[in-house]
Amino acid sequence: MPATQAKPTIRVLPEPPGAPSPLPEPAVDRLRLETVLGALSDPLRLRIVRKLLLEREEFDHPCGWLGLDRPKSSLTHHFKALREAGVIRQRQYGLERRSHVRVDDLEARFPGLIDLVAAWTPESG
Repeated sequence: MPATQAKPTIRVLPEPPGAPSPLPEPAVDRLRLETVLGALSDPLRLRIVRKLLLEREEFDHPCGWLGLDRPKSSLTHHFKALREAGVIRQRQYGLERRSHVRVDDLEARFPGLIDLVAAWTPESG
């Protein structure tokens, strides 16, 4: 039998006072599993969400924090897909958009999904 691995620790940090309002996103009761899974079906988006879950250092992060070597237009597309599916919440801070995973909302709607994403191991290469 394979050894069981320790469950990854999901980092949840409190919202700072005075944070800007979130950009438009679906309400919790409007989240659809097929839409969320569609957004997470892209390996880059899955990597983004996993890093935001496990490695966050602040409440939310700009896309540059992720260290992804992709054109800005490509990253904008991926972040928009995640936000419109209801996976992440984005806020506008001046010229910068910062993101975090909607952990509580996703867990309320789809129990266990966040743990599956956190436990996913990206392919190397």
